[in-house]
Amino acid sequence: MIGFLISLIVGGLIIGALGRLAIPGRNPMSIGATILVGIGGSMLGGLVGYFLFGREKGPGLILATLGAALIVWLLQRNQSRRLA
Repeated sequence: MIGFLISLIVGGLIIGALGRLAIPGRNPMSIGATILVGIGGSMLGGLVGYFLFGREKGPGLILATLGAALIVWLLQRNQSRRLA
């Protein structure tokens, strides 16, 4: 159980960082928010991959990164609306 949680956090951090790098511009997001974005992107990418490709795990990293990038983009868009 502890190993699963650690792998979830580390995987979320990596996927979240890749998602943040995919979106240009400044993004002042904390490490905790990056981990949550990565976990959310992994879940979103996993669901899309499951419905598109079945049980294959090949495109998982790419779809997880795209899911995290989508979440980062939506967060940035929401912040810019609030400031305007």
